[in-house]
Amino acid sequence: MSASPPDGARILIVDDQEANVRLLEAILRRGALAAEVRSTTDAREALGLFTAFQPDLVLLDLHMPHVDGLTLLGQLLASVPPETYLPVLVLTADVTAEAKRQALGRGARDFLTKPFDPTEVLLRIRNLLETRTLHERLREHNRTLEARVRERTRELDEARLEALEVLARAAEFRDDDTGEHTQRVGVLAGRIGEALGLEAAAVELLVRAAPLHDVGKIGIPDQILLKPGSLTPDEWAQMRRHTTIGAAILAGHRSPLLRLAAEVARSHHERWDGRGYPDGLAGEAIPLAARIVAVADAFDAMTHDRPYRPARSEEDTWAILDAGAGTQWEARIVRALAEAMGRRRPASMGAAGGARRE
Repeated sequence: MSASPPDGARILIVDDQEANVRLLEAILRRGALAAEVRSTTDAREALGLFTAFQPDLVLLDLHMPHVDGLTLLGQLLASVPPETYLPVLVLTADVTAEAKRQALGRGARDFLTKPFDPTEVLLRIRNLLETRTLHERLREHNRTLEARVRERTRELDEARLEALEVLARAAEFRDDDTGEHTQRVGVLAGRIGEALGLEAAAVELLVRAAPLHDVGKIGIPDQILLKPGSLTPDEWAQMRRHTTIGAAILAGHRSPLLRLAAEVARSHHERWDGRGYPDGLAGEAIPLAARIVAVADAFDAMTHDRPYRPARSEEDTWAILDAGAGTQWEARIVRALAEAMGRRRPASMGAAGGARRE
């Protein structure tokens, strides 16, 4: 890859000797280098001028009053992002090896001693500007590649999520003829999140993660999932495995959405009083999203037909939710659901709402 200095390259000259500044400006003009040049003989003005001008190259003297060149070099380089290539060409009458070592060691890209040869000055300037051009092209190329990788990663995450959503709907169709329970839970969870004052981005994640809460049911046998009567203790133990199965299906992904869905799948049957499953978490140790989905899931499941019982009335459902607020469910979240649904009577603190298979 090759590059030539771009037309309109910006060059900043900092030298306390007016004659040196004028000489460098004349060299640049005679060299037919189409550059925009700014200069100062007062090193104290250099940083402000640099910030306003944003040069592509700095020509810098070392020994100046008020602010020496090495100090100014550090200030200039500290003011640009680490990934930015800023070439600084040091021009000085100090011919000692120590001066050269310090200048190059502190970040200068090249070093010339005065009196300098105009041809060599132009060649060094052209080389540094070409290097900057190549560096900027490479940085832009990297940005393009990173954007493509992010987009590809997003597409893969979306494809993975779609597959998991299909799996969740397949699991749900087994005990919900419409297969709409998971989507309704997502909508309810979002409304609860809004009532709780969650940020819009958090609500959006919750709406998309909540429908995956029961994906683990795909691993539960039909004779248990669809059993019309009460479950035996052994069957309950198998039924409860849908939380850990779901978490395992959703585990290991970098996507914030799928990480949240894994939390919800595992913990949406934990209870506020610590008597839930699979981990016996209590109170705020239960992830907030799981606490929200627990209430949304309970409300929707109780108000719709299930294979083992008909739908309850909203009045009976609210009675169960009110009774379980503070024990089975977090009371604040039950109240948030009530607010989201326009039900003004606050949730009471009462006994648990009883075992549910959902």
